[in-house]
Amino acid sequence: MRIKGTFLDEISHDIPHQNWGREEWKKDFGYMKKAGIDTVILIRAGYGKWQTFPSAVLTSHEGAYRPPIDLVRMFLELASEFGMDFYFGLYDSGKYWINGKFQKEVDINKEFIDEVWNNYGKMSAFKGWYVSQEISRKTGQIIDLYAGLAKHCKDVSDGLPVLISPYIDGIKNVSQFITDTTKSNGITLKQHEKDWSEIFDGIKGAVDIVAFQDGHVDYDDLTGFLQLNKSLAHQFGLECWTNSESFDRDMPIKFMPIKWEKLRLKLEMAAKAGIENAITFEFSHFMSPQSAYLQAGHLYNRYMEYLNQFKSKK
Repeated sequence: MRIKGTFLDEISHDIPHQNWGREEWKKDFGYMKKAGIDTVILIRAGYGKWQTFPSAVLTSHEGAYRPPIDLVRMFLELASEFGMDFYFGLYDSGKYWINGKFQKEVDINKEFIDEVWNNYGKMSAFKGWYVSQEISRKTGQIIDLYAGLAKHCKDVSDGLPVLISPYIDGIKNVSQFITDTTKSNGITLKQHEKDWSEIFDGIKGAVDIVAFQDGHVDYDDLTGFLQLNKSLAHQFGLECWTNSESFDRDMPIKFMPIKWEKLRLKLEMAAKAGIENAITFEFSHFMSPQSAYLQAGHLYNRYMEYLNQFKSKK
């Protein structure tokens, strides 16, 4: 199992911003390409009042701040230069859908999707969409939100694929703003199956790919969830990827690059479960040789050694 894609976390929410410009980003795309990454996913194009390009929709509706650079155009240009597919992540208000105002979240995003497609849809690297609202359980009208936004994305773009990356309500699903790393109880496989059978049934035909985050459950339980996720996704006609997190949830410091042994273990579990593809959150902070974290470059070196082992065996 190789990591073929990564999120781009430019609207930083709970990890430090690295203050990169085009030169640093171009260098990072080179590192990604060398590591075999062929897909980049903008995790969100806006969060609250922060945005990745000067959107008339977000400025008008949310009073969003004007960014100093059009990051979306830059990412699309770099993706094209390095032969990568780019998936566009939608707007997350950080408030409306969380507070039960699901329709308001949908309405703003539909207008935003139209604007994005008009601005960037003709750029060659634009290959798909990412619905940024992350969930672990059926919450309020989340099925309608996912299905409505995914369908609108596909309608305006002549059917480009839509990706979601939910998480699992395991024992490591704790707030990033506390020092605890676990809670007493996590979701059972049976309950997870019930919840996601209902969600998948409601979004089939609209969402194409699901990549569950793999860091919220204990390592001993991960194989079971990976196998169940694959089975459920295929039952409802979705591709099943894994989002193999390259940061560590086992320490009170939120968040640091993961120990290579742990990342390798998770990738091997996904391979044994028959998962189709692996992406990560997130290369630039936690695996890049030019990351603000020194350990990230070492993780990159260990991962490249891992890839080279398989090349040498061929």
